[in-house]
Amino acid sequence: MAQAGTIKPIRALARPRALAIACIAVLVASGWAYLALTLAGMNGATFLQALCQPAFGTTGFSVAQALVLFAMWCAMALAMMLPTAVPMILTYADIAETAAAKGEPAASPLILTAGYLAVWLATAVGFAAVQILLVGLSLLDSAMRSASPLFSGTVFIAAGAYQFSALKRACVTQCQHPVPFFFANWTAEPRGVFNLGVRQGRYCLGCCWAMMLWMFAVGVMNVVWMAALGAIMTVEKVNSTIRFSRMLGAIFIAVGVVFILSSVIAHWPA
Repeated sequence: MAQAGTIKPIRALARPRALAIACIAVLVASGWAYLALTLAGMNGATFLQALCQPAFGTTGFSVAQALVLFAMWCAMALAMMLPTAVPMILTYADIAETAAAKGEPAASPLILTAGYLAVWLATAVGFAAVQILLVGLSLLDSAMRSASPLFSGTVFIAAGAYQFSALKRACVTQCQHPVPFFFANWTAEPRGVFNLGVRQGRYCLGCCWAMMLWMFAVGVMNVVWMAALGAIMTVEKVNSTIRFSRMLGAIFIAVGVVFILSSVIAHWPA
């Protein structure tokens, strides 16, 4: 009876892969749409300024403003992080579709996606809290960019150093090879599949959290940098090598050094 109850959603939805693609498309579009509406709501800015230099002010945050900030980071998670999980989600959908074709129970890929997103939505709380802290310390300006080259350099160097860590490589490897993970931990129970999504979300977080931090250096709501960073993280997670990750790390460190040197030169006695 339990197996029959589990397989009904698959029969009703018929094609897990098509469902997964539709779900991802809707969620990613929703994230970008929210960010676009946020930018469009600014007064007195041209379209190009809205994309690259959005202004929010730095006078502190009420509870309502903090909730709006949290919503913004949630939208960024949908827009930037969900696309990087497409190969993992479609891999699960293919396995589920094969199981369904054989008459075997399998949970919907929507459940897996929910588990993955739960990790990043929880992480959005942390990023929003960090942003509020940085605003309070006057390290972010009115465009939500770093107000200190020294701080920017530190962020880039830290992100670059993390690229060389064993934890980073372990998480990237898990993201790049989801098939062994799913076969080793396969379950048809919705709760178990949700937990698989959570675990994959943790691997993704371990892979990408440091790179996400450099949004504080280039502009939290800079859509151009969001798209670029999303593309970099996707390439790294899909089919990159350890050399690619370390190359990124070296580039980040070099950028950080340039920021710090620019700060030193600017404050050098004449």
